Amino acid sequence: MRDIVRRHLGKVVAGTTVAVAAAAVLVGVNLSGSEAGGSGDRQANAAAAKQDAVAKDGVVEAAPEEGAKGVGSDPLTDEEIERAEKASVSGRLRSSARDVEGDRGPQLLSTNLSEPDPNGGDAPRSAEVVYYDYKKDTVITKTVNLETGKVADTVTTKNVQPPPSQEELAEGARLLIADPLGKGLKKDFKHATGKTLTSPDQLQLSGMVFRKETVKRVPASLGECGRNRCLQVVTKVKSGPWIDTRALVVDLSTRTVGRLG
Repeated sequence: MRDIVRRHLGKVVAGTTVAVAAAAVLVGVNLSGSEAGGSGDRQANAAAAKQDAVAKDGVVEAAPEEGAKGVGSDPLTDEEIERAEKASVSGRLRSSARDVEGDRGPQLLSTNLSEPDPNGGDAPRSAEVVYYDYKKDTVITKTVNLETGKVADTVTTKNVQPPPSQEELAEGARLLIADPLGKGLKKDFKHATGKTLTSPDQLQLSGMVFRKETVKRVPASLGECGRNRCLQVVTKVKSGPWIDTRALVVDLSTRTVGRLG
């Protein structure tokens, strides 16, 4: 009888153990699946966030086409500049004036939008075209009404020296290269490039008007600067070093070179 009871209890315990083990397996499967699902969701969310964080390719839009006429204080359009410069050079000025190379016609310095009326009036849109006449050493400023295409005002002044144009800087460099005082410039260029300097096209140029009141001693050869058109040309080897030419001054009116100091 005891053996029968013992065997019965053993079956019950064994059955209970199997049931608990099976439940544990089921729980383990469910837990594992739950963790895997959570991890998968997190990975998917992270991937989506990463994708959202990547900037999309930008779209470069073409610049709007420039109109024939500007409005208000807009910069001058190419057509307005061409129209103003053409209207500002009359037959008389073209035949009597001389440019930096001595050719017929004045030397163009700049073309800019005229300043607005300080009194707030409704003035027409205008352009100021500035020339230098090397024959008379005068600055000529023409104001052109851009609506009518006619010159509204002309002002001629002496002893005034606006900033130089690129054509003037190139001519100044050409005179430096040809002058004995430009020997150092050519030597430094040769040292930097291994080539002979023969043309302003080999240099990157900038510069300024020479004002003799800024130095203590002015050589006699530069005594007329201020009335004459005198420049200090700053030279640089293209894609290379600067070459110091600050001590040299070019008088474009007399086409001579002087040295300071």
